Amino acid sequence: MAHEEEVLGKAYDARLMRRLLGYMRPYAGHVAVAFAAIVGASLLQLAQPYLVKVAIDRYIAQGNAAGLDLIAGAFLAILLAAFGLEFLQTYVLQLVGQRIMYDLRVQVHRHLQALDLSFYDRNPVGRLMTRVTTDVDVLNDLFASGVITVFGDVVTLTGIMVVLLVMDWRLALAAFSVLPLIVLVTQWFRRHVRESYRTVRVLIARINAFLQENLGGMATVQLYRREAAQFRKFDEIDGAHRDANLDSIFYYAVFYPAIEVIGALAVALIIWYGGGLVLAGALTLGSLVAFIQYSQRFFRPISDISEKFNLLQAAMASSERIFGLLDTKVVIRDPIPNPNPNLNSSPNRANPDRDPGRAGTVEFDHVWFAYSGDDWVLRDVSFRVEPGQRVGIVGATGAGKTTVISLLLRFYDATRGRILVDGVDVREMPLDELRSRFSLVLQDVQLFSGTIASNIRLGAPIPDEAVRAAAEAVKADRFIDSLPLGLQSPVGERGANLSVGQKQLLSFARALAFNPSILILDEA
Repeated sequence: MAHEEEVLGKAYDARLMRRLLGYMRPYAGHVAVAFAAIVGASLLQLAQPYLVKVAIDRYIAQGNAAGLDLIAGAFLAILLAAFGLEFLQTYVLQLVGQRIMYDLRVQVHRHLQALDLSFYDRNPVGRLMTRVTTDVDVLNDLFASGVITVFGDVVTLTGIMVVLLVMDWRLALAAFSVLPLIVLVTQWFRRHVRESYRTVRVLIARINAFLQENLGGMATVQLYRREAAQFRKFDEIDGAHRDANLDSIFYYAVFYPAIEVIGALAVALIIWYGGGLVLAGALTLGSLVAFIQYSQRFFRPISDISEKFNLLQAAMASSERIFGLLDTKVVIRDPIPNPNPNLNSSPNRANPDRDPGRAGTVEFDHVWFAYSGDDWVLRDVSFRVEPGQRVGIVGATGAGKTTVISLLLRFYDATRGRILVDGVDVREMPLDELRSRFSLVLQDVQLFSGTIASNIRLGAPIPDEAVRAAAEAVKADRFIDSLPLGLQSPVGERGANLSVGQKQLLSFARALAFNPSILILDEA
């Protein structure tokens, strides 16, 4: 299957974690504020049971109600402070998570734009969409809810253990006696939920790929009456995804009640053993009540840390896939040496005024090319096209006509030989400069959501007059003027609201609007 690469690696990988934490460096100040708020909130939680102990032993047991107002005021102040710190850490961490998610998506998208077409030949679009959307969302959860907040859980656990040991080490050991059960249940949960999560991740990638492929080809599905067959395939994948999620829910449904039961067992031990100490005069009633409250707070961070393990392994899996994509080498790139100073580079813009150095000479010099191995598509091809010439390349399907275009525009590099444009090897020419010399009209027209004008200029600073002139030159103005908004008329996804002929005319208008030195028509 195309998506079996979704198999998880390590549950924790220090190398990946260091790389992930690098994305937090620009927001170190925010992280420091959130960390301080988390530690402060954890310490305030430790103070609440102790105030209850003081109230019972010092005032209630002594029949002295005078000091209860002070205790109640201190308790209320702690609650308000804890609320403020919880709000601060939640807001700041979510802010950091959203900004890191933005940075990652921008980086991934920029890298995807730089990768050569052979990469897209090997990788389904659905898989790449999963990288940019679902996998990045998982990392947001790590930064917003996991990597920093776990320190608060550790501080809470450590603080409770220290307080309990200081208050009465014997009763503390009784409370800690259930920890082996916690370890066993947690290990069982981690082992099973990991495999369940792996299955869910594989299947969600398959769902994304299936939907992208089938929704894009819905006309073919309906034409050949394959709706029922395609529905059965989707139902099978979706059903497997549902079952995998139900398996995961089962382990959660067992784990959390088990932790609650073990926590209740600890409370029972404290009441049984501590009650005896209270009756014997070896422990105050306030201390026993505080012990019970501390023990209830003790098991909550354990549950949180166990859940964060699942979040951690999800982040490790997603980061491994994202970094694998980011580490994919860009094969077709600008030449490393300084570009020829005679070349007039014009990145990301149209070419309104051709200069004499952009005459439009094309030459193939003994070019060989194979997509893989020795399966040659082109064998020792040589030809020269002078400025002003119109050349037609004909051949059977698979003869390499489109391959000639791909090599000329440097979507791929020739295996042997040279391709020259105006006497310069295309591999020695900056990609922006090379591709700005061409306009290409394909048989399968690609339009984007927007307006007719935006589809002609594609974001380039082409004046409205030039857009109008290009449309008139190919006679597209006839149908454009019949629309209520003319050039500003909306275009649906992939030009769904236009006819095939109209889309073809817009493609021709786009090619002319960029005023290229060389115009290429691929069976258009």
